[in-house]
Amino acid sequence: MAQDNSQEIWKKISSPVSEGVFIIAEIGKNFIQTRDERPVEEYLENAKKLVDEAAKAGADAVKFQTHNVEDEQLNINVTSPHFKGSDRYNWVARNTGATPVEGFWKPLKEHCEKRGIVFFSTPMSRGSAKILNEQIGVSLWKIGSGDILDFVMLDYLRNTGKPIILSSGMSTLEEVEKTVKFLREKNNQIVLLHCVSKYPCPPEDLHLRTIDFYKEKFDMPIGFSDHSIGVDSALVAVAMGATVIEKHFSLSRDLWGSDHKVSLTPEELADLVAGVRELENNPRKRQELLNSDFAKRGMGQKEKVLQEGEAAFRPLFRKSLMAGQDISAGTVLAEEMIYAMRPQQYAGGLPSENYESVLGKKTKQDLKKYDPITELTLRRTEYEL
Repeated sequence: MAQDNSQEIWKKISSPVSEGVFIIAEIGKNFIQTRDERPVEEYLENAKKLVDEAAKAGADAVKFQTHNVEDEQLNINVTSPHFKGSDRYNWVARNTGATPVEGFWKPLKEHCEKRGIVFFSTPMSRGSAKILNEQIGVSLWKIGSGDILDFVMLDYLRNTGKPIILSSGMSTLEEVEKTVKFLREKNNQIVLLHCVSKYPCPPEDLHLRTIDFYKEKFDMPIGFSDHSIGVDSALVAVAMGATVIEKHFSLSRDLWGSDHKVSLTPEELADLVAGVRELENNPRKRQELLNSDFAKRGMGQKEKVLQEGEAAFRPLFRKSLMAGQDISAGTVLAEEMIYAMRPQQYAGGLPSENYESVLGKKTKQDLKKYDPITELTLRRTEYEL
């Protein structure tokens, strides 16, 4: 496992004036490009090619997504509005199987190191975070919008002491504040990204002035995770002072999979990097861009807005507290006994942000693995029978 360089990366992502804007090519799951399953070796070669193209374009980092179906997704037949190609359980299971530690993640990370580009990945559960931290080695974390309230995973992440990049799509201001407070109790190295969970997001729904709102509201670096098509909105965000830019990245928007359709191509990523570097050194260009018609279309309200189109994702991507193993009545709940799992709409457990209030409580009844943890299954006091 390579030496941890988390402090070097924190300096990079928190000091845009001296270090430059941190540009992330979000490869995610875009190494999966066909409806039919392919060998792991093919997925790895696809991923390496994407890394090569991102490095050639000048991106600072490539980011993937790491799944562990056991503690992420209940086997319930639901399909996300943004990807009709597979139900969620089978999609997460496919991603879990496609990315073994020895056959995929370790050689992929080694390839990134050879290309001189930062490797990291969004954990989609505490289990996947442990894989990344304890078996592969990463120097920073990304929390996706769907997991902003997964306090089971967030507790693990904040205790690593590594920088955290937090996306805030499909969330209310109150939820963002709650999560920032939770993370900051043990970790102050946080970057907050404005994000709109629409795939793709039209310019008039970008609400880029949320970046200004966040800069005034939160004492931390502010960036932008962009789901619009093209590079213009990300460039406007940089002109507004965004320190981190994240854009989905693919070889083609015509490939099969969940995120290709909102991704930059290699040529577009190169244009984005060149545009960002020009803005860093040209105040006049920044002002011209902010005065453009496109920028004005995308400004929106100077507040945190949960849009109707984003709200549709919440029941499927938010998580509930579930038994992570068979648990006998009278057991004091410890961390490893509790999972936070999707989809909250059908899981039946307490919301995942209730994690700390459940720890240390005794169970009133036997629970099987994947049973929901609810108020009815817990003793409220030591005297309750």
